[in-house]
Amino acid sequence: MFAAMLFAISVVALTQFVAFYWRAMLAGAAAQPVSERVLEAAGVENGELTGRDFGTLVGLHRVTPRLSPASDGLLSVRLYYRVVDVLGALASTHLPAIAAWSKRETAICARYAAVQIDRRLQANLEMAAAARSC
Repeated sequence: MFAAMLFAISVVALTQFVAFYWRAMLAGAAAQPVSERVLEAAGVENGELTGRDFGTLVGLHRVTPRLSPASDGLLSVRLYYRVVDVLGALASTHLPAIAAWSKRETAICARYAAVQIDRRLQANLEMAAAARSC
């Protein structure tokens, strides 16, 4: 019985660690600067990304060519965005603190998507420059 309880506590602690680590990686990447060309392409007003821009940015991410066959990295962020957005919509009238948290988190998701688009564009430009120099 003790072993089962210890195992359950370990699984919960590991799951919590993974979730916090993933969230820290998301926030760290979202803190990177976003170029003006990405903001213009997304039609962002005043250069300030919000959660409402996430859908547009996902669409831009889909049409931005990628050079590596690796995962696009937005699947988990899209899922997180949907969960947080639904929580914010449910809490908007009764729990304003959760609604405000939801707005901040969806903005982080939008910034993350913009940074990923910017990275793809930069990698494509570098590859084109390398191809021209050969």
